Amino acid sequence: QVQLVEPGGGLVQPGGSLRLSCAASIPILSLYDMGWYRQASGKQRELVALITADSNTNYADAVKGRFTISRDNAKRTVYLRMTNLESQDTAVYYCKAGRGNYNYWGQGTQVTVSS
Repeated sequence: QVQLVEPGGGLVQPGGSLRLSCAASIPILSLYDMGWYRQASGKQRELVALITADSNTNYADAVKGRFTISRDNAKRTVYLRMTNLESQDTAVYYCKAGRGNYNYWGQGTQVTVSS
């Protein structure tokens, strides 16, 4: 049973920073594309950042220049470094692992940006 665990959410002030992590119980994480998604209240889930198995990255326009996705395959962990946070970044953030027809989701972690 694959599990993705995402500690690291919380309350942060506008302009602040936060790092999310996603620990995956996948034996060979390097084979998987990894992504961070978010879902704000009343909105659809959207892709925030993606890092492929080859470590190519892609970001949503709204977070370019502020968020950085990275991976440590040896630790089977993916990170999302978020800086200059805005109130619009408030959402539940989900980690996803994907390879072909296999997709796994974490349970989500709440990030609230508020003064």
